[in-house]
Amino acid sequence: MSIQEAQNQVDSWIKTYGVRYFSELTNMTILTEEVGELARIMARTYGDQSFKKSDLGKDLGDEMADVLWVLICLANQTGINLTEAFEKNLEKKTDRDKERHKENPKLI
Repeated sequence: MSIQEAQNQVDSWIKTYGVRYFSELTNMTILTEEVGELARIMARTYGDQSFKKSDLGKDLGDEMADVLWVLICLANQTGINLTEAFEKNLEKKTDRDKERHKENPKLI
């Protein structure tokens, strides 16, 4: 699935099942919540924290998909084409960092 197809599918789902998009501010808050849930699982899976009973059975991929879902909602409601934005961002990073990481002694 392309990024544009994902944006289209989310928009279709919202219009079919969600009635309408939540406000941009509400979705920004939900995005923050979802990133927090992802961070919690990451900290327990790859960090030093132990799992609580309420964290057991959480799916890392599902948590990432929740973040992606809300990000796509925000893009749709603010008129952002994520394919174009991502391509521009990749170009920016390449221009800025094409040699920087190769010369970083911490990465060698």
